[in-house]
Amino acid sequence: MNKETLSNSTEVPKTVLGLEEKYKEENKNTVDKTVRAENITETLIDSLPEPSGWRLLVLPFTPKDKTKGGIIISQESLDKLRIATNCGYVLKIGPLAYHDKERYPKGPWCKKGDWVIFARYAGSRLPIEGGEVRLLNDDEVLGTIKNPEDVLHHI
Repeated sequence: MNKETLSNSTEVPKTVLGLEEKYKEENKNTVDKTVRAENITETLIDSLPEPSGWRLLVLPFTPKDKTKGGIIISQESLDKLRIATNCGYVLKIGPLAYHDKERYPKGPWCKKGDWVIFARYAGSRLPIEGGEVRLLNDDEVLGTIKNPEDVLHHI
């Protein structure tokens, strides 16, 4: 490598700044309609299907679209992460979920508003405006977690 090309400068090249500005300009009218747990409303929850029997309605975790380092993650990559995620936010619980005292002697494994962990491709996927929800059986919940960002999510 030629020493003339090495630099100790922390200055961001103008081409990088120009690309970021162009990206912002092209996407300024794009509204992010991705449904995330932090921006879901009771009105939206009420409009979603009611889980029957022993099922739970879960909103899969969607990571932020920009990394801590400032890298913008493509929509395609976000979609892949959403499909393959193993964390979700419990929106609704069916009327028979966790009612079998023999299977659940210590009570329910989770409640509405909990973040849960489940098998990667568990449940039935239902598309909704801005993403998807999953219908899981009550026994498909593997555990609860306080913050889904504490779990690594791979593409």
